[in-house]
Amino acid sequence: MAQLVVGDLTVELDEDGFLEDFAVWTEDVANALAATEDVPELTEEHWKMINYLRDYFDQFGVAPMVRKMVKDTGYDQKKIYELFPAGPGKGACKIAGLPKPTGCV
Repeated sequence: MAQLVVGDLTVELDEDGFLEDFAVWTEDVANALAATEDVPELTEEHWKMINYLRDYFDQFGVAPMVRKMVKDTGYDQKKIYELFPAGPGKGACKIAGLPKPTGCV
């Protein structure tokens, strides 16, 4: 099992680099995960998507489908891929601390 060291905190990652424990996520962890996903800096636009994903997951227990992300955030798919080059599932959900999505996200 992989680990990510963020300051004094060491977090466990699964084989795909997603957090093993959603509860250990912090903004510092998000920044460290972003660096692993070729996102050098988290901007206000990134945080809008990250906070949306976390709120959605808190409410429904799953990541939203891309269609839902587009509708709710106002970002089109092109913008989401500009913000998160690995895509909404692998990149955005990972940085937001969500479990690895299953199916279409």
